[in-house]
Amino acid sequence: MKDFNSYTPGGDSDKESFEKSNVAQMAAKMMGSFNGKSEADLMKAIYQEAEKNRKAGTLSDAELDNFYNTLSPMLDAQKRKKLAAVIKKLKGM
Repeated sequence: MKDFNSYTPGGDSDKESFEKSNVAQMAAKMMGSFNGKSEADLMKAIYQEAEKNRKAGTLSDAELDNFYNTLSPMLDAQKRKKLAAVIKKLKGM
């Protein structure tokens, strides 16, 4: 559902739409490959992958916003602030 007018009962939920997005695929790939790695390694990989996808035109600001809005409720205030900073930096790429 992109807005209230496009809502249809039984249609794709925001979560399902997010799971189909490039951002979700990127996050899932990194989560699996960085299990047990340092935060610095994870951040480096996130920025490299995001830069590659931004240059390819497959990572939009809307997808980054969707990622933030989906993930942020699950984080504490400190982690939410860090995620917001990461998203801001990714949008600047």
